[in-house]
Amino acid sequence: MDDQQVHYLDHAATTPMVSAAVEVMTAHLRDVGNPSSLHASGRHARRVVEESRETIAQALDCRPGEVVFTSGGTESDNLAIKGIFWARRSADARRTRVLTTAIEHHAVLDPVHWLGDDDGAEVELLPVDRSGRLDLDALRATIERDPTSVALVSVMWANNEVGTLQPVTEVVALCRPHGIPVHTDAVQAVGQVPVDFAASGVDALTLTGHKLGGPFGVGALVVRRELDVVALVHGGGQERDIRSGTIDTPAIAAFAAAVELAVKHQAEHAVHLATLRDDLVRRLGEAVPDAHLHGADLGPGRLPGNAHVGFPGCEGDSLLMLLDARGIECSTGSACSAGVAQPSHVLLAMGCDAEAARHSLRFSFGHTSTEDDVDAVVEAIVPVVERARAARRT
Repeated sequence: MDDQQVHYLDHAATTPMVSAAVEVMTAHLRDVGNPSSLHASGRHARRVVEESRETIAQALDCRPGEVVFTSGGTESDNLAIKGIFWARRSADARRTRVLTTAIEHHAVLDPVHWLGDDDGAEVELLPVDRSGRLDLDALRATIERDPTSVALVSVMWANNEVGTLQPVTEVVALCRPHGIPVHTDAVQAVGQVPVDFAASGVDALTLTGHKLGGPFGVGALVVRRELDVVALVHGGGQERDIRSGTIDTPAIAAFAAAVELAVKHQAEHAVHLATLRDDLVRRLGEAVPDAHLHGADLGPGRLPGNAHVGFPGCEGDSLLMLLDARGIECSTGSACSAGVAQPSHVLLAMGCDAEAARHSLRFSFGHTSTEDDVDAVVEAIVPVVERARAARRT
């Protein structure tokens, strides 16, 4: 087993650090100096942080002052959801409604539901179609029912399970006439599809390092300076007094290097991922005729590295473990809820029944993926599916 080749197809959960990020982070690990200190070492650390902020801002087309560093996607989502809600409600007590989709990552859904259960928010989950795309007519009707009561809208850029891209610019167009701020979780999107903060019109955008070749434990919330956000963490007043805490200079430098590289090579990277993904989907369909794709059709409406495939008559967890025994690593959905014996909330919202929402695997490609990974899955899938179906029958 130790000599078995591993075929890693779970890049949506985390992707390996790119060499540039490793080198930058390593170079700064021995540096001394708190970026908030005024002496020379502190000023040097501050310069590294601010240059990293400028690098990320240039890559995402935002102002450097709009980049607020955090510990990652979950903190950024919580800061956006809670911080914007609290600020908006404080300014106008009528603003109690929070609108989001039924297919969001739990880093959005859980803080939204917490606000509903513990802080007086009125939560409304917007429906999606069978491909996992937001129903814009439903959003329009929900807003127009009482626009003055909407505190914010949060719609992810791309779904982490089925890869469907969301109509973010259309969401902004519906919200802007009513002055409603829009947040988007773009954790899965940056580096795979074009992401332009200014052009999108959103007010807040979440990204994280470990999804695009950077380190764990660092991310950012890009938030317009004109938008008030109440802090979750109070202390030294770092990051515009929105996110206090000593700044992690080495991780931020590595994060910036990874973002710059991911955005620079996004177009060619997307072609590479889509080529591998399309080949896998085609060959899986030939090997297992009743296998089927969940989410948007292959093409521009879907993340290029995502293949979410259903295998009727199987349990996704069984398929995952059988493939894992053969050195093939994938997932049944979000890594943050893996191991939880319940159907995918994303697939249920898309109209799948409970059984169909449990028989799927997510194969996600990244910068280390090759055709060998596709070959390995195709070679293993028939005996694995047969064994998983046999286990269901016994």
